[in-house]
This record gives sequence, C-alpha cells and structure tokens, in this order.
Amino acid sequence: MAERIRVMVPEEDINEKVKELGARISKDYEGKELHMICVLKGGVFFMCELAKRITIPVTMDFMSVSSYGSETKSSGVVKIVKDLDEPLVGKEVLVVEDIVDSGRTLSYLLEMLKDRGPKSVRLCTLLDKPDRRVKDVHVDYTGFEIPDEFVVGFGLDYDQRYRNLPYIGVVEQD
Repeated sequence: MAERIRVMVPEEDINEKVKELGARISKDYEGKELHMICVLKGGVFFMCELAKRITIPVTMDFMSVSSYGSETKSSGVVKIVKDLDEPLVGKEVLVVEDIVDSGRTLSYLLEMLKDRGPKSVRLCTLLDKPDRRVKDVHVDYTGFEIPDEFVVGFGLDYDQRYRNLPYIGVVEQD
C-alpha cells in the first residue's frame, strides 16, 4: 500500500497564524522576558518559527518526555528523557507544543513545571484536537483546532517521517 499526504493546513496559513500568535504573545508579555520550553521532537519546528516572530527578549530550553502504554494510547505515566537545562524559578514560561491531543502527558508536564517555581506557565500549541481530550488542559494560545485525524508535517511525524513537510497533512493509504 502506498501512502499519500492530503494537505489539511497549507504552508501559507501556518505562516500567517504563527505571525499572529507571535504578535499576540509579544503584546501579552510586553516589558517582560519570555522563557520558551519546547517539547521535543515535534514542537521544535513550531517553536523556532514562533520565536522569530516574538519581539520581546526570549530564552529557550528543550525537554523530551516519553509516555508509556500501548502505541496508540498514552497511559499518562511520563518519563523525562531529557530535562531542562535551566531552573524556572521566577520566569515567565511558555510551553510550546506541536499538538494537544488527549492531554494526559501535557497535564502531567504542566503541573511538574509549575512546581519548579516559575512566575507563570502558559501553553501554546500549533494544533489542538479537542475531540480527543481526556484530561482537562488549558491552552492559552492555539494555532488551529483540527478534527480527529492523524496529521503529519511541520514537526509532526508518522514513524519518524514527514516532519519536514512545510504544511500539515493527513496520511492516507492508497
């Protein structure tokens, strides 16, 4: 079976939305310094593009988490694969994600980060799939709300492939 990718969100729409989010975040944090945290690997494309469009001072850090359970379902038990390099005490923190799905892993992660003493913790995601939510997660900045389809591109992968696509697409089997 061959795979093909159907475009869901074109590159131009993503670029415009990232520009809008950057302007809004810059306004909301005006006069402050923002510490952005990327959840690897998928969020890196979005965070880099977003950071370029934020006009206030920005610092960045990265973390990698793994959620155990079956391949299709997160158990919500989170293992930190790569922790942050810097403390969060007193910082304005913005967690940047590629997609918010069930909310299990992100719910745990946000609580863990809040326990590290930042001044604030907010969440920005490129994509939100509210139909899949099992854990309540407040998203402060959302790029696009999408239906419950398996998406790739702009950092999102299918078996480590398609991350480099400049758009969001749906994998379809021929």
